[in-house]
Amino acid sequence: MKIIVAGNGKVGAALTRQLSAEGYDLTLIDSNLKVLESSEERYDIMVVQGNCASMGVLMQAGVKEADLLIAMTGADELNLLCCMTAHALNEKIHTIARVCNPEYMDQIFAMREMFGLSMAVNPERQAAVEIERLLKYPGFLKRDTFTRGRVEIVELRIDSRSKLCDVALNDMYGIVKCKILVCAVLRNGKAVAPNGNFVLREGDRIFVTAFTNTLTVLLKNLGVITHKTKRVILCGGGRISYYLAKQLENSGIGLQIIEKDAGRCRQLAAQLPAACIIQGDASSQFLLESEGISDCDALVTMTGLDELNMIISLYGTSCNVPQVITKLGHMENTSILGSMSLDSVISPKELCCNTIVQYVRAMENQTGAALTVHTIADGQAEAMEFLVDEKTRHCGKALKTLRLKKDVLVVCIAKGARMEIPNGDSYFNIGDIVYIVTGRDKSIYQLNDIFE
Repeated sequence: MKIIVAGNGKVGAALTRQLSAEGYDLTLIDSNLKVLESSEERYDIMVVQGNCASMGVLMQAGVKEADLLIAMTGADELNLLCCMTAHALNEKIHTIARVCNPEYMDQIFAMREMFGLSMAVNPERQAAVEIERLLKYPGFLKRDTFTRGRVEIVELRIDSRSKLCDVALNDMYGIVKCKILVCAVLRNGKAVAPNGNFVLREGDRIFVTAFTNTLTVLLKNLGVITHKTKRVILCGGGRISYYLAKQLENSGIGLQIIEKDAGRCRQLAAQLPAACIIQGDASSQFLLESEGISDCDALVTMTGLDELNMIISLYGTSCNVPQVITKLGHMENTSILGSMSLDSVISPKELCCNTIVQYVRAMENQTGAALTVHTIADGQAEAMEFLVDEKTRHCGKALKTLRLKKDVLVVCIAKGARMEIPNGDSYFNIGDIVYIVTGRDKSIYQLNDIFE
């Protein structure tokens, strides 16, 4: 499949890295020659320098033979014009545009055909949705949802006080007293696919498959004390803060947004009358203390600088803020992140990438493609859900009789309204939904790909 990526910023570069690794025929367009040369040296791709909305540049990139165009520049208008032009040159091409301006949300949906859009993505809005979900369950570092919210993979950190510290997975049920499955463990920055004899140690981050309605039970039995979030401090007044504030405005949660730019503060004050907007430097210890950081329920750091976000988050942790969420634009060096003991980390780039990669895989496999794809364990593993159809092999056979590829784990089976954490005697039939976790080095496009 031939794919054109227009724009080599954070999201575009991440897409280039992942899609080229999966073997797609990739052409990258950008106006910055140095950026293109760097990508050309690192990946097996074609590059074209120029304006991605220009008809001549798109023709040079091979738009008439392309199957998909992904417009990821930093300008919404340029992305939309790029998709419109590509669609005019090739009616069969699929197009995806990054559109971040809240003012465009309604018209993008209403005018999709006019823009020639197959899908619009908004990394900032996706990040706000993820942060809101974490604020609802403060005990988890991360939550990934499947089957319209019925099944989740949640991330927990094992510290010295945890009831699971030095406990083998086979002995977990006596502590958690609900059906769960540990599908991956991050230890010293490396992802491990554990068996029942695996013993959890201090510092491990575990990824647990559980039914959504058992999450409260899980936290309670682990002794993780959670209380309703009543006051949140947001550091940075960008688009994520705006989207998050809009989502939380009817929740009864008090919001304080700290933003350095006076003009942006006035704009936010007009758009978000229920929020308290504070002009100031979010890295100022005096300002954070005067705004009551030690008494807030959650701190979310979303300035434009990753380093600043990490420093403020670490300070929030030292002030015993119950929940600290950090937004990061770059997550390439995950070993550094693990050593810093940051709690929840949100990457708009990674969230957007996952959505687009899922669309690309579905295009290539029109039937049998994954319904949902989530990246877990600092990008070292993927969690996917598949619908079992008439082409799926081994229907009705017990899992213990099947030969699965190494590091592939079946973590849940949905049989209509009934959900099952599987054991060796479990099986799937046509119409069921199967959830798997696998290492990122495995190419799993359809359910049949999990079998040897």
